[in-house]
Amino acid sequence: MHIEPGYISSAKIAVANVTALGILGSQSLALLRQPSLVIRTAIAAVFFTLFMQMYHLPVGPSELHFVGAMPIYLIFGFVPTLLGFGLGLLLQGLLFVPTDLVHLGVNTLSLAIPLVLLHGTVGHRLKAVDIKTILKLDAFYYSGVTLMVGFWLSLSEIPTPLSAWAAFAASYLVLVMIEPVFTWTLLVAFKGHRDSPLARHCLEYRVEALVR
Repeated sequence: MHIEPGYISSAKIAVANVTALGILGSQSLALLRQPSLVIRTAIAAVFFTLFMQMYHLPVGPSELHFVGAMPIYLIFGFVPTLLGFGLGLLLQGLLFVPTDLVHLGVNTLSLAIPLVLLHGTVGHRLKAVDIKTILKLDAFYYSGVTLMVGFWLSLSEIPTPLSAWAAFAASYLVLVMIEPVFTWTLLVAFKGHRDSPLARHCLEYRVEALVR
């Protein structure tokens, strides 16, 4: 989901940065109302950064990453995941790939906007989670991510054929097949520790709503 440096003009990067700050800032107020979200956000950011380093492969004008969006969202909640994406990308740029900092706002929006849409439509109404639900959430979310990458490429300074974007979008089918199993495994593991004092501050209610 990373857009390689050089594709987006400085003016468009500036607009993306302002938009990303606006989206993240609008949700940051929740941290004041619920301090436990600070812990969840920090953990989500670390998890996301580590997931991205587990697997990343250049595919045309972008990269295929193991994002881990659904386990983070279902375990830690919407606000920690949203803010964790921004902080995680910042950590990744600072610690591993400094060139990615150029498109920090762009890449944050590629992950954040699909998450906002997912949470605002089906995510916040979830009462129980099973493997079919996770598959649907992944399909919805990663469709949004690939469309966001297509959007940025349509605005790029470098002409990009549709086939290059299609190859990138097709590569995400691997994630949609693999990540649900990983998500389910983590949800079961976290539910097994739900009674610990730390878990009560760190875990989202959906961990309690697993359907076997």
